[in-house]
Amino acid sequence: MLEIVLTLVFSIVMLVFMAFPAMKIVEGVEKVFAIPEKWHNLLLILTTILLSLLIGLYLKFG
Repeated sequence: MLEIVLTLVFSIVMLVFMAFPAMKIVEGVEKVFAIPEKWHNLLLILTTILLSLLIGLYLKFG
């Protein structure tokens, strides 16, 4: 349980820093695939959360 809490704490801090890479990733995906405008914000938020969770996992277990 403590590992999950520490991973989430590390991930919350990284949310701010992962916004710019997530914007660039979504921009690159939009160049390759035709994504509707209503999915743009959802894809951006999910990519930001995924990147911050990955960095949080790396900081905890790496």
